[in-house]
Amino acid sequence: MARNTTRSPATGRHRITRRTKIATGGLALAIAVGGIVVATTAGRTGEASADPADKSFFVDITKVPAGSNVNKALQQKGARGTFTVDCGRNENQHFNPDNFIAQPGIKNGAQHLHDYVGNLSANADSNNKSLVKSGTTCKNGDKSAYFWPVVRIDTGDAEKNPPGKDPKSDRAQSAKDKASAQVDCPDVASKLPDVPDQAMDEVNRNLDLLDTQIDEANKRIANGDLKTPQDIQNAVVGPLKDKRVATIDRIAIAIGRRAAKPTNLGGLAPCVLKQNGKGGLDNGGGNSNGQPAELPGVNDKNEVGDNDGEIQRVQSATITFTSGGAGKVVAMPQFLRILYGDAKQSTNGPANARASWTCTGFEDRLTDKYPICPANSKVERIHAFPNCWDGKNIDSTNHRTHIVFSDQQGRCPQGFKNVPQLVIKLVYNIPRDIQLKGQYKVDAFAQEKHNPRSDHDDFANVMGQRLMNQAVNCINTGKRCNQ
Repeated sequence: MARNTTRSPATGRHRITRRTKIATGGLALAIAVGGIVVATTAGRTGEASADPADKSFFVDITKVPAGSNVNKALQQKGARGTFTVDCGRNENQHFNPDNFIAQPGIKNGAQHLHDYVGNLSANADSNNKSLVKSGTTCKNGDKSAYFWPVVRIDTGDAEKNPPGKDPKSDRAQSAKDKASAQVDCPDVASKLPDVPDQAMDEVNRNLDLLDTQIDEANKRIANGDLKTPQDIQNAVVGPLKDKRVATIDRIAIAIGRRAAKPTNLGGLAPCVLKQNGKGGLDNGGGNSNGQPAELPGVNDKNEVGDNDGEIQRVQSATITFTSGGAGKVVAMPQFLRILYGDAKQSTNGPANARASWTCTGFEDRLTDKYPICPANSKVERIHAFPNCWDGKNIDSTNHRTHIVFSDQQGRCPQGFKNVPQLVIKLVYNIPRDIQLKGQYKVDAFAQEKHNPRSDHDDFANVMGQRLMNQAVNCINTGKRCNQ
C-alpha cells in the first residue's frame, strides 16, 4: 500500500510520464513511416497511461447548498438504533481489480483496483463456500465482503506503489472450493418476527447452532468418503434436516414464551445439495457475460488500465447499519449481494448513479463532483446502500432488482421488506493543494474518465445469523451498538 504521508506535489502542469513518452514516440514513428498503426498503453498487461481527472469534475464544497442530495426525512424518521462494525481500513493491503458480484469468474474484470475490508479471500472466484470459510478483518467476526474503488493522487510522477496482496493463492482456494458440493439451507434469521429481549440470548445460541450444523455437514461432504449424491443425501442432508427441526423448534418456543409463537418456521428445516462452480446467482460463480476469463491486470506499481497514481489509504472507514427510515427492519439473508452506485454510469445512464462526495463537517450536503474542502476539513465519501429486499432472492440478473431503495418516508415497494441499510463513510487525508489542483481521482473503467459520478461500492453479507439478528435488535430497539 502507498505510504500514508503528505509530500510536496509536482508543479501544476501535469508532467508526462516515461511510459507515456514511449507510447507517444512510438506513435510518431509509425506515422512518419506511413504505417497504419495505433499505439496505446491503456489496456495492456503491466502498463497504464497517465490519466488525470478533468478539472471540471471538482467543486468547492462550500458552494454546494446545504441539503443537496441528502434525504433529511430518512434522517428524522424510523428506528434510531445503529449497528457499527469495526473492520479496519485495509491495513493488510488486500487489493485486486476483481468483482465477484458484478463480474463473477472474470479475473481483473473490474479493470480498476478495489480496497477490501472484512472478508480476507474475496476475489473473482469467490462463492458462498469460500467466503464463509475465510478469515476477516472485522473485530466481531463478521465475514462480509465490503469493497470500493481506491482513490489516488495523480501529479504525473511515475512513482512506484508497493504491490498489494497477491490474490493467486485465494483464487486457487476458491477454485478448489468450487469443485465440491455443499448444502444450501434456508436462512432462518431473516424470517424471525421481533425477538423479545428476554429471549434474545437463547435465540442467538440456537442461530449459532444452525450455522455450526451447516459447517459440520459441509466438512463431512468435503472429506470425500461419500461418493454419490444419494450417499450424501442419506448420510448428511437427511440427518441435517432432523437437527434443524429441533433447533428451529427451540427458537420458536423461546420466542413463544414472551410473544406469539411463530408458526412459519417449520418449512425452513430442509436443505438441498448444490454443486458449486456451475454459475448461477446463488454462489457468485461462473462467467456468463461473454468476457474473457481474465483481463489485463495490475503492473508492479499497482496500476491497472487507465488508473495510475499514488493509492490513498482511508484515514477511517466507518461501517454502520441503520433503519434507513423504517419503523423496524428484518434480517438480511446470508449471502445477500448489494451494489451501490454505478461503475458504468456513462453508458448505463444516470438511474443508479449516486452523489457520494462531501467533506468532513459538511455531511449535510453531497455532490457528484470531487470536493475541494476548507482547511481542517477532509475529503469524504458516503455510500448509503439500497435497503428494500424482495424477501426471496440473494441476487438478481442485473444485481439490482432483488434489492432497491425505500422512498422518502422509508417505505418499501409492495412485496419488499425493510432490511438494515448499510452506510459506509470513507475519510481521506488528501492535501488541500492537491485538491485545489484537481490531482486526486477515483479508480474507474476507462470510459468513465475518472468521473466522480462513477463512484460505487459493493457488499456481500456473510454475517452469521446470530450477528445479523443482533444488528436487527440494536436498530429496532434504538441501541447504538459498536463492535
